[in-house]
Amino acid sequence: MIRLRIALFALVAVGACGTGADGLYRTRSPADGGTGKIFMGREIAQVLETEHEQTGVDRPARDVRELPERLITALRLGPADRVADIGAGSGYYTLRLATRVPHGRVYAVDLQESLLDSVTVSASKAGLRNVVPVLGAVDSPNLSAESVDLALVVVSYHEFSHPHEMLTGLLSALRTGGRLVVVEYRAEDETIPVDRIHRMSEEQARQEMESVGFEWIEDLDVLPQQHVLVFRKPLE
Repeated sequence: MIRLRIALFALVAVGACGTGADGLYRTRSPADGGTGKIFMGREIAQVLETEHEQTGVDRPARDVRELPERLITALRLGPADRVADIGAGSGYYTLRLATRVPHGRVYAVDLQESLLDSVTVSASKAGLRNVVPVLGAVDSPNLSAESVDLALVVVSYHEFSHPHEMLTGLLSALRTGGRLVVVEYRAEDETIPVDRIHRMSEEQARQEMESVGFEWIEDLDVLPQQHVLVFRKPLE
């Protein structure tokens, strides 16, 4: 089975889930590959064993599978944009994004300080001075309010242990009219060799993003197996 990219904002312990104070979450016996924690009818997936622990997350096969340059081109970034790479890992997307916004900034948001250190070293070696490491939390990206133009989450949202809180934090972090782009394997395509619990439908994603106030924009048809779902912080 295809291994997915590092999903960093994941469940710390199923036993700690319970139900949210406001009733957002509930629990049940976990399905295969699931955590047993339910949000808006969807079971949050377990974090898959990562490629980074095996053979290195940035190997060429990932380029073939995820087509990163095609995705980043489709984002239509401006040279001075501020971008947040949520779940940056070792910087697979962070470094690519940084070259597209030479007069802007890329916030590499991750839970692991060791990975953020690696991103910092890689950015320095590449001569990229616009990369800012940010230590996130399972329930917050820890970004300042209205500090970014675009937030990118690639194949990890479905494993966020606190999706409502993370989405609320991202909505706050985006400037008015800023975009949230969520990339997920298509649940609608049963031919994709990824377990169902690690895929999302456009309908489910829209329901969850819109529940915190995001506006739906489009699903960019640029990747063969993945949705590229674009949302916007409402204009005032």
